[in-house]
Amino acid sequence: MMLMASKGALPIWVCAKAAQFHVGCSDLGGRTGGFAVNWSVKGDSVRPRKWECLSVGFLAQRAITPVEDEKPQTSGLESSGAIERTQQEEAKVFHRDLNLLPKPLSALDLYSNSNDGSKVRVAYQGVPGAYSEAAALKAYPKCETVPCDEFEAAFKAVELWLVDRAVLPIENSVGGSIHRNYDLLLRHRLHIVGEVQLQVNHCLLGLPGTSKEDLKRVLSHPQALAQCEMTLMELGVIRVSTEDTAGAAQIVASDGLREVGAVASSRAAEIYGLDILAKKIQDDDDNITRFLILAREPIIPGTDRPFKTSIVFTLEEGPGVLFKALAVFALRDINLTKIESRPQRKRPLRVVDDSNKGGAKYFDYLFYIDFEASMADPQAQHALGHLQEFAGFLRVLGCYPSDIVP
Repeated sequence: MMLMASKGALPIWVCAKAAQFHVGCSDLGGRTGGFAVNWSVKGDSVRPRKWECLSVGFLAQRAITPVEDEKPQTSGLESSGAIERTQQEEAKVFHRDLNLLPKPLSALDLYSNSNDGSKVRVAYQGVPGAYSEAAALKAYPKCETVPCDEFEAAFKAVELWLVDRAVLPIENSVGGSIHRNYDLLLRHRLHIVGEVQLQVNHCLLGLPGTSKEDLKRVLSHPQALAQCEMTLMELGVIRVSTEDTAGAAQIVASDGLREVGAVASSRAAEIYGLDILAKKIQDDDDNITRFLILAREPIIPGTDRPFKTSIVFTLEEGPGVLFKALAVFALRDINLTKIESRPQRKRPLRVVDDSNKGGAKYFDYLFYIDFEASMADPQAQHALGHLQEFAGFLRVLGCYPSDIVP
């Protein structure tokens, strides 16, 4: 079956055994598959009516730019040195009223104001100062970032037209894959339109005037704490898990406890008025997180620069089926950059009958694969057509330009 995207974009390929349209894989002995390709361009699609006319009734929440604390008036009799000291002290004052910061969107409580469309609105999970926000700003330097309290809320914000894009982590070079987002990719009908690879540098943060020797507890996301295990062990501190790194910095700033620190980004220190007690405290210097950029519509693949394609599929039972699935790419010199398997939620176990020993149960998997090729390349089209011969289900999650760490 083939679902068409609007607005001149490429179709969404959802391949099944019963597909009616086939393209012969003439490059490999005339074998045929059920892969459909349609490059026709439709006219401009009609966007939904204004929000007040929709039954959803939600209103998008606009990000609020933090307002600096009001500067005290200085007397003309003050010396220039006193004024300079006052300005330095003010630079370290964090936002006393944390209500001035953007509030995370909730999946059950999404609000919307009218958007003039002057810049892209990008959703991310966490609070201001999170690494996901830094990834969003790397992809769209002039964007308006919208924090969300959960990954699910970021997906829904895009689906409900509250934001234009969502930037979500998918894997880390040290911590591995973020399985939750793999599951959400299949549950939601969003398209991958880009990727961002961000160098992660963890900092140890504390209240102004605090030294790292004063700390007894350190807060952060579990992965960040694990990535800084050696440094934290040397300090002999108690590690406390929080929802995200920037949220840990926010807690330290709001509670005002000098014996509590946080592992977060340097930007989080600026936002919440904390001192950086130590920089680059991660155990592995090559700590890179890969983020996916999600949108409602796919982009048109090209061949002018390196592209990457992400797919998900299931396989029928049989010996060597996974080998055959991977071979369709090797036979065409297509490089695989990522292989991830996830148990199917609706059918997690597969029962296999054995006449001698009775029934056996095995996990039934979904396979996620990233490969270095554009869907505009006929070789990639033939590979997916070939894969469909023994795939029970096949879906292209997105075809997008590759990103490299600067």
